[in-house]
Amino acid sequence: MAGPFEGLSNLEWSLFEDIFPKPPEKREGGMPHSSFRYVLNTLLYILITGCRWCDVPKGEIWASKSSAHRWLKRWELDGTLEALQPEILGIGQEKGLINWSYGEVDGSFSPWEGRWSWCCLRWKRKGYFNTHSY
Repeated sequence: MAGPFEGLSNLEWSLFEDIFPKPPEKREGGMPHSSFRYVLNTLLYILITGCRWCDVPKGEIWASKSSAHRWLKRWELDGTLEALQPEILGIGQEKGLINWSYGEVDGSFSPWEGRWSWCCLRWKRKGYFNTHSY
């Protein structure tokens, strides 16, 4: 998957297809259910690109943001995501797409914001931080 993510190929989808639960029965009214392949395309796009829910692409191979979010919540509750994770990691490992020696942490949502600034000041006074920039 080098370059921008453009959806799952038929081969890639065949690796995940049997993990998902059976599609629900067709309802009498309302919109038809989105294809699980389109939902997975949308969720992977969000994970790979880091885009916001409101910026998901629109088109034939993508699910709507509301549908993708609804299925994400359902799959989290019924264990589908838990079954999907090792499959995705295994494929990424096999293709050499995951660098296990590198990690990154985003602390922008940390509940320790106030304490963090206090720690930084304390560590800076003790000389733990270099004062020059790189």
